[in-house]
Amino acid sequence: MPAFKRVIPVLFVLSSASVMVQAGEAPRPEYGPDITVETAKKIAAATIAECSSNKWNVAVAITNTHGSLVYYERMNNTQSASARIAVDKASAASMYRRPTRAFVDAIAKTGPATMTLPGVVASPGGVPIFSAGKIIGAVGVSGVTGDQDEQCAKAGLAGLN
Repeated sequence: MPAFKRVIPVLFVLSSASVMVQAGEAPRPEYGPDITVETAKKIAAATIAECSSNKWNVAVAITNTHGSLVYYERMNNTQSASARIAVDKASAASMYRRPTRAFVDAIAKTGPATMTLPGVVASPGGVPIFSAGKIIGAVGVSGVTGDQDEQCAKAGLAGLN
């Protein structure tokens, strides 16, 4: 393959990545040690409690700093698609070190170039998990609206305090 054909995709990805930086975001926090299964279960339990109190059926996924699944739980009668969406939201939030709502905002400000980044999920409900100011993983929720998913994810994180 000629060199110029290899450079074009790299330039496109770099220019897409710079869209996120140019959107005026603060520097991303550092990664800490990966979340433990015990902590992930506590977050999931608090998330499920919030959703149950609102009669919302959801899937909850907790990933480590690399976006790999650590814990997963699905409430009865949750739509099938939510299983994968919850994992994708958590993975995006941990790997990009920001809530998935940030992608919604970036697309609204800069256009769809952000959608070309691998693993981007432009739907609220993926939230990073912090310990001592560092990201240790993320929680992803799917099953209701994005705002409701995010509400449940944040309630799960509040359960740690």
